[in-house]
Amino acid sequence: MQLLRRGDTGRAVVEVRATLRQFGLLAGPLPGFPDEHFDVHVEQAVRAFQQGRGLITDGIVGPATYRALREAGWSLGDRMLAHMIAAPMSGDDVTTLQERLLELGFDPGRPGGVFDERTEKALKAFQREYGLVPDGVCGPATLRSLKQLGRKVTGGRPHLLREQELLREAGPRLRGKRIVVDPGHGGLDRGVSVAGATEADLMWDLGRRLVGRMTATGMEAMLSRREDTCPSDTERAAFANNAGADLVLSLHTDANPSMHANGLATFHFGNGSGSTSTVGEALAGLIQRELLTRTAMTDCGTQGRTWELLRLTRMPTVRIEVGYLTHLGDRRNLLDPNFRDVVAEGVLVGVKRLYLLGQNDQPTGTFTFSDVLARELERGGAQAI
Repeated sequence: MQLLRRGDTGRAVVEVRATLRQFGLLAGPLPGFPDEHFDVHVEQAVRAFQQGRGLITDGIVGPATYRALREAGWSLGDRMLAHMIAAPMSGDDVTTLQERLLELGFDPGRPGGVFDERTEKALKAFQREYGLVPDGVCGPATLRSLKQLGRKVTGGRPHLLREQELLREAGPRLRGKRIVVDPGHGGLDRGVSVAGATEADLMWDLGRRLVGRMTATGMEAMLSRREDTCPSDTERAAFANNAGADLVLSLHTDANPSMHANGLATFHFGNGSGSTSTVGEALAGLIQRELLTRTAMTDCGTQGRTWELLRLTRMPTVRIEVGYLTHLGDRRNLLDPNFRDVVAEGVLVGVKRLYLLGQNDQPTGTFTFSDVLARELERGGAQAI
């Protein structure tokens, strides 16, 4: 779709204005100010909306922001909800349905606002238990029952508790864990390109180094793409879901018009209104701290986002932005194979720390790949690090 930004005009701007007014973020039309003009007030309203929805707050209406604007307009009961394989339904009404099912003790997975197979299964289970036709369609009868029933699950957010329990049950060992490593871009899409260095090539190399180390520990690590392909985020998420992965690690570098922008950031699923992946957030923080200690990069923080890969994956997913190719120092580091080895080791140790759950742990930055490997290969594997 066409990107909309300050200074643009047209019918698409009129639509965006109307939607922002619907959410109370923009005042009505003023005399002398054409409604089809994308002015500073629209930009400020877009930024406010983006911040509240876990999007990049750039004031530009691109595909992600347009999708979020469209989805935010749906409330539970506005339409019939069902699992559509070719074009899954998404919106705030789906999020509300997922949250309601969780409160009633059914498991649709993380409330990411997409009506998928897991949501359909949870809805059918609810319908069977309450004497409804188990057709997996959220229609008038199902809506009435959902509104009439009180909560069954109390004392915390059910999905977060399930995520934490699954992590505890997985145990401290890496052996047998299934990890999808997702090098950003690929194929004809080179990502950020500066002075002959491309994001696609650097992240492919980093991904292979990480997969090699993980495989050596006994993990089942796989790449989300080939070197000559660039799947969409939806396809990458489907690959991880179909593989039954335990974790997804997405590797990227960043860019900025300012040559001074630099540093490391990690991202997990979080929609800005309380729905988050607690395990994803914990893993992002562990990786962030490990890499900061090992590389002395600038700390750009750990943040929640609703990007497609983060919200469509059923397992905890972390996106790692390893520096800015537009920054001379970060680019020099990324071009150094030894630096990429350090990053791969830090990410692996961050994953190990996640499964340790704080038991038998040591100070950040002190584990090495050799330490992890030695412990994982111990006879019987009973000991953790």
